[in-house]
Amino acid sequence: MFGRDGKNSGLKRRTVVVAMLASVALAGCGGGGEATSEAAAATSVDGQPEKPNLKLGFIKLTDMAPLAIAKEKGFFAEEGLNVTLEPQANWKVLLDGVIGGQLDGAHMLAGQPIAATIGYGTKADLIAPLSLDLNGNAITLSNKVWSQIKPSLPTEGGRIRHPISASALKPVVDSYAQQGKPFNMGMVFPVSTHNYELRYWLAAGGLNPGYYTDGDVSGTVDADVKLSVTPPPQMPATLEAGTIEGYSVGEPWNQAAVQKGIGVPVITDDEIWHDNPEKVFSIRKDFAEQNPATTAAMLRAIIKAQQWLDADNGANRAEAVKILAQPNYVGADEEVIAASMTGKFTFEKGDTRDAEGFNIFFDKYAGYPYYSDAIWYLTQMRRWGQIPQDQTDEWYIEKAKSVYRPDLYLAAANKLVADGVIPASSIPQTDGFRGEQSGFIDNISFDGSKPNAYLAKFPIGLKQGQRVAASGVTGQ
Repeated sequence: MFGRDGKNSGLKRRTVVVAMLASVALAGCGGGGEATSEAAAATSVDGQPEKPNLKLGFIKLTDMAPLAIAKEKGFFAEEGLNVTLEPQANWKVLLDGVIGGQLDGAHMLAGQPIAATIGYGTKADLIAPLSLDLNGNAITLSNKVWSQIKPSLPTEGGRIRHPISASALKPVVDSYAQQGKPFNMGMVFPVSTHNYELRYWLAAGGLNPGYYTDGDVSGTVDADVKLSVTPPPQMPATLEAGTIEGYSVGEPWNQAAVQKGIGVPVITDDEIWHDNPEKVFSIRKDFAEQNPATTAAMLRAIIKAQQWLDADNGANRAEAVKILAQPNYVGADEEVIAASMTGKFTFEKGDTRDAEGFNIFFDKYAGYPYYSDAIWYLTQMRRWGQIPQDQTDEWYIEKAKSVYRPDLYLAAANKLVADGVIPASSIPQTDGFRGEQSGFIDNISFDGSKPNAYLAKFPIGLKQGQRVAASGVTGQ
């Protein structure tokens, strides 16, 4: 689209592109989200990447697959990028690496760029121009707890009926309380999808997972179940040591518990919220502004990888499993990764079920960063006290639009459509909102344009006017 006539031309090209991207972003800052696919289609970023040598971070989980595939199948190279993928010790180290510039971008928890933007935990201007996947997590209980709840669970066709409600845990949690012992469970990070999914499941079953106070990262005020942070690869060992009685984590670490014979996955995140958005690809806002062609090239490569992962009803998944099993990526046994990556999910030994949608990377518009997805995470932050006070609906929408950037996604995706790489039908026609969503385990529907009305529906969770103190919930 733009010529390459030296430094002045390059500077002019970047200035024009940044202005174009800004105009599209501003078009979506109204209350209802007026930015559409058609409006963003006018933005196309092409040309030589400003920064061709990149270092991207990830955590050893199967949902980092789009990055590994973009590297191994040559999609980054096709876009003129020389990418190094570097595993990180935990989500905090990964976040700090992106903020500090040691990493140019990363496979990130959806809540991390949102939390950084609103100043929860740390303050930084991060954006999410692409969603990496739908689904991919599960909740696992120790063998001991599973043996206690299994006899009470209803069966169907000789197998345990799913989804399993957390209400089955209540007698066990009560027995711990009577003995003066906490019932501990693990999740991977305070603003992780896993934390909110675990909290959602517990609360839907009548168990309070606790509230956060200002400056508190444990979130255990009024908690029936105490939640703590454990890095994903360490979950099975922590469970085996008896430190926790269960955990919420991404694959392959639920299937690893099955293989080791130390725990039983009881519910997938798809059963908690059908086709829920999971990880994102996140970069600094200033990186995108200074390197628009590089940003677009990265997104095009990742979108290609997402398409490859879902192509032909998962025909490439077996190859993807072999790639992910390499020690420089996930580093788990192929058998463990394949147990959830190839259309099946094992809940306990002898109970393997079809789960074709457990990992979705491209289908169902999985890559599009919907504003309403970001708003859902913000509502859960408010529900559990990480956002300490009431906010207007407009505040939620504004914050979502400052982080989730469909304009950047569309600039990349529409170029791929124009080049015949992906079909036009793979890009949603939307104002950035999914519309009212159902498919939650508690049958509560979610409309991203009405976050406060959504929060008011929950029996357990902060209500309008309430705040959290160390002594408990105060206010109306």
